[in-house]
Amino acid sequence: MHTDTERCVRAVRSKDARFDGWFFTAVRTTGIYCRPSCPAVPPKVENMTFLPSAAACQQSGYRACKRCRPDTSPGSPEWNARADAVARAVRLIQDGVVDREGVPGLATRLGYSSRQVERQLNAELGAGPLALARAQRAQTARLLIETSGLPMGDIAFAAGFSSIRTFNDTVREVFALAPSELRAKAAGRGAVRGAGSAEVPGTISLRLPFRAPLTPDNLFGHLAATAVPGVEEWRAGAYRRTLRLPYGTGVVALTPQPDHIGCRLALTDLRDLTIAISRCRRLLDLDADPEAVDEQLSSDPLLAPLVAKAPGRRVPRTVDAEEFAVRAVLGQQVSTAAARTHAARLVRALGEPVTDPEGGLTHLFPTPQALAGLDPESLAMPRSRRATFTALVSALADGSLPLGIDSDWEAARARLGALPGFGPWTTEIIAMRALGDPDAFVPADLGIRRAAKGLGLPSTPAALTARAARWRPWRAYAVQYLWATEDHAINVLPA
Repeated sequence: MHTDTERCVRAVRSKDARFDGWFFTAVRTTGIYCRPSCPAVPPKVENMTFLPSAAACQQSGYRACKRCRPDTSPGSPEWNARADAVARAVRLIQDGVVDREGVPGLATRLGYSSRQVERQLNAELGAGPLALARAQRAQTARLLIETSGLPMGDIAFAAGFSSIRTFNDTVREVFALAPSELRAKAAGRGAVRGAGSAEVPGTISLRLPFRAPLTPDNLFGHLAATAVPGVEEWRAGAYRRTLRLPYGTGVVALTPQPDHIGCRLALTDLRDLTIAISRCRRLLDLDADPEAVDEQLSSDPLLAPLVAKAPGRRVPRTVDAEEFAVRAVLGQQVSTAAARTHAARLVRALGEPVTDPEGGLTHLFPTPQALAGLDPESLAMPRSRRATFTALVSALADGSLPLGIDSDWEAARARLGALPGFGPWTTEIIAMRALGDPDAFVPADLGIRRAAKGLGLPSTPAALTARAARWRPWRAYAVQYLWATEDHAINVLPA
């Protein structure tokens, strides 16, 4: 979008928050960059230039605006709506792959050379993988500086910097303030939690922004209704769950608020902060563009009343694609309660214990490697589903079925479909919620068929698929609106 100057200027002049994250406004005369909704008086058109990412702005020598804090804007929805190499690269960088494995590791995961990855990212985002990772480290550093009482040395390494000097230089360059000055300003607003506060050590509280509107009912209702005991729970108005992260483990509590999602993270290693935030945003689909989704779905007169009633529905996703795939098989042809029971047994038997002093979470969900050693006869399910379960965990454990944020959606569908017991419903549910495909569709789902019949839509899978062509590329969101027509716990925000 940043190449459409006229459209960008209109967005800046109207201070349109819908475009935050889509592009950034760099002001040549002041050397700062802003989000489109910045409350400051818009600069003259001849002084504005538009760039596709915060990293591109920083790489061009601009510093972040102190009023609108553009580094905290929601991410571009484009990267979660695409499955090409650039989108997959962005998702991997957000998940900390460059910090852990370097650019060669990123390129290997994508199946390209480092040079090709650099070229493609520069062409679309105006910055290479190192610059994108640096911008993300700077954002994490600012978050820790402003919301914790940690020593600056600890913050530097937790944010992923290789040295304190690099940390200091980057913060000064990006924010035009030294780390101590950033903390002093935050302390003036009452944002910093001192070392002697009542917070549990290693706990960070923050706000996750999103593009309005957002209807939380089905989003949190689905996560709470299908929560696996010991791994997930609804407590005190928050969805809580355990996290397996690259450097340790964590527990997150996510609370819906009118203008943000409250996020409280307890981590065993603060180096996991950036990755944990990225996974929580993905879990709640917070980088979606509800205006584009709802506009497309509202063009169908039978869906339009559903959209108007509760605009901004999101797709409940997952923090672990492999975990969700296993749970999808456990949920085949059984009730939500039965699926939770099956999963809870596996968690108690094979899950890794964790400590949760603030709630009732006890375990991480078992890894595919742990599940692969399970005796199939111990599973209380039909023989055919035991065979499906065994085939899935074996493929996940040996790496022949890679599932994750870097997955090619169509290739993953083909691999899943080749496993015994994997029909269209299971494959599409995994594509929708684990892989993040916004166009995944489950026309054979019983709830979808009932909803379609009640609305006057075709209720047979083939006819409904043909009708749903007009909803593309947002059929996964149409599924949420159709599911929401039923009286089911997944559609209700828990008390």
